[in-house]
Amino acid sequence: MQMSAELSLYPLASEVDSTVLEFIRELLSSNEVSAVTNSMSTQVTGPSDAVFNAVQQALEKSYERFGRQVLVAKFIPEHRMEITAPHSP
Repeated sequence: MQMSAELSLYPLASEVDSTVLEFIRELLSSNEVSAVTNSMSTQVTGPSDAVFNAVQQALEKSYERFGRQVLVAKFIPEHRMEITAPHSP
């Protein structure tokens, strides 16, 4: 089953930008999921087992490297993200 997850990571003890960017890099390291980022969250899409595994691995490595963090996650099964360019008036 395909799944999307919306993730927001909040580091409690380290620099925000580098911690979040490294978390996203780790999410994508398996090449089994795709991601779209914006200033509020990261949306990850792929087979459900790949999404769950990517989140677990990225979070564990991030905890080891950067210490305490909070991850807020929403999982949506059978969801596909569609991104379109804004329409010009």
